[in-house]
Amino acid sequence: MKSVLVAAVMAVCACLAAQDVVAQEATPSSGPALEIYGRMPALESVRLSPDGTRLAHIAVVGEDRSLIIHDLADMSLIGGVRAGDTKVRDLDWIGNERVLITTTATQSGAALGIRRQELSDGQIYDISTRRVRNLLDGLDGFFPKLTDAVAIRGSGEDAVVYTRVLPLQPPARSYLYRIDPSNGRGQRVETGEPDMGGYVLNAAGEAVARTRYQVRTSTWSLHTKRNGFWRTVWQTDAPIDTPSLLGLGRSEDAVLVYGQPEDGEAGYYEIGIEDGVWSPLSFDFEPDFIIRHPITRLVAGAGVNTDQGADYVFLDQRMGAIWRAVRNAYPGLVIRLESWSEDLNNVVIHTTGGGDSGTYHLIDLEAGSAQVIGYAYPDLNADLVGEMRAIRYAAGDGMEIPGYLTLPPGVTEPRDLPLVVLPHGGPAARDTMGFDWWAQGLASRGYAVLQPNFRGSAGLGDEHLEAGYGEWGLKMQTDLSDGVRYLAAEGIIDPQRVCIVGASYGGYAALAGPTLDPGVYRCAVSVAGVSDLRTMVQWSAAQAGRRDSPVVRYWNRFMGAERLGDRSLDDRSPAFRAAEADAPILLLHGWDDTVVPYDQSRIMAEALERAGRPYELVRLDGEDHWLSREATRQRMLNETVRFLETHNPPR
Repeated sequence: MKSVLVAAVMAVCACLAAQDVVAQEATPSSGPALEIYGRMPALESVRLSPDGTRLAHIAVVGEDRSLIIHDLADMSLIGGVRAGDTKVRDLDWIGNERVLITTTATQSGAALGIRRQELSDGQIYDISTRRVRNLLDGLDGFFPKLTDAVAIRGSGEDAVVYTRVLPLQPPARSYLYRIDPSNGRGQRVETGEPDMGGYVLNAAGEAVARTRYQVRTSTWSLHTKRNGFWRTVWQTDAPIDTPSLLGLGRSEDAVLVYGQPEDGEAGYYEIGIEDGVWSPLSFDFEPDFIIRHPITRLVAGAGVNTDQGADYVFLDQRMGAIWRAVRNAYPGLVIRLESWSEDLNNVVIHTTGGGDSGTYHLIDLEAGSAQVIGYAYPDLNADLVGEMRAIRYAAGDGMEIPGYLTLPPGVTEPRDLPLVVLPHGGPAARDTMGFDWWAQGLASRGYAVLQPNFRGSAGLGDEHLEAGYGEWGLKMQTDLSDGVRYLAAEGIIDPQRVCIVGASYGGYAALAGPTLDPGVYRCAVSVAGVSDLRTMVQWSAAQAGRRDSPVVRYWNRFMGAERLGDRSLDDRSPAFRAAEADAPILLLHGWDDTVVPYDQSRIMAEALERAGRPYELVRLDGEDHWLSREATRQRMLNETVRFLETHNPPR
């Protein structure tokens, strides 16, 4: 049953659009229509206003996105604007009357020598006037794109925006500006060198800390402000792993840093603004993320991803009590905190699991009520969502590899299923428990889907991450096929019916399957994958404008190269091993990809052509690295399933 909000969203989107939008009907078939898995989430970025009386979110119908704002008293529409096919990345409230919309587009900044990349814009929507204007319109002489995170301070009509901007003309500097959202007027707050990082502001909007990274010397430094003057409180050599300044600590007297002191372990530390004293921020676990209080913006807790989903631990007693009550009200589901009101009386959460493909709930603690406010995938009923299980298995060298297995809908006792191995990107990332549209779309065709958190994955401890250094195409690859062998030994899958599919690093792994780890896969699908490691690192160096940039050092460490242009990488490059490919390969790549260039798939296609190996190359026009557009996302999924069903029929 669809919520009132979903019905309202559909109606509003039609009104805001230049022409009527008609939802596509599912095509009758023996199974669920694949397109319902490939659609963009119908609701995104659900945010409560600070006073808890209003709700803003992005509604998506096809390629069209619209900002929708409701009054929670009666769910009436009080504002909205059509964004069209713009890529909306986030929403933030500026007080209770305005919403900041952050969007991105693939562009270049020739004025500052910025190469083609995904650049951000900030637009402010005013509920009272129902008008939108660019956040930086009032700042003449500056690069008109967001170059750093935006901070919002103050409440109600006094709320203001702070952001760092870069001048179009010399001298080269970076400036922190305070912008009045009511009229766009800006006031310079701080002046720094162009290599200054982000600032930390206290509740009053005063800058209390900032960072600087000098690429030439690989020096990262932390500066705090005392008595009106900046001073350096910590400096460290950081050729690859730069520390991170994460905001205020548990009080306004300290800032939170993720880093490694000279005589300590890497972790979260509070550093005193006045005295520079270090204090570890201790939990019973290694946090994956920090939680902040919606008013004070001080550290209020932390979270960690587990086999059952995200687990939240709060330092703030009231927030902790609220969260325990919320968790107890939704047993067995994976719960994600979306938004709090400043008084903590209203909470928006997102749930998945147990057939739930993504539901947003509004909880009113004062009234003691909860209601569904919308669905991420309203056409995906519970019987169309496959069970997701947490698994663990031993790699060939004994290392434990955690992962997830998604079963076809309705399957509870899997035996001899066809398998798709779906490694994540990064590689310093990880898969987590919860609905995954790609895995579920593949499972809906009758495949079991394995998502291994191979060595080199992040969020599983330093030892697990560092075990991946230098292991591209080696143990990071056999961790995947070891998962195939484990599932086969358990009788869950048929080892003769296995394919591999992945994007970004996962796309590299998909190409490396048939070329570097033969005899395992019947086919491979690479989306935006790396095929020539040496060329990829050289391209990254050119993008950064330096042969010894941190990005180059990062890739060399992970890939196992000693220097830029190291030819030892060729042996682990699928393009150089194309003649050994023992399975057909499908290459899909976004033309606007600024993370892994389209040339990486072209190079692989040409190598397979020369070697006489079967392949297909599909160019996704207008698409970036993240499958941000529904049309190309749908095409990717359809092409992938077509290829899988041709070379590894599920039935």
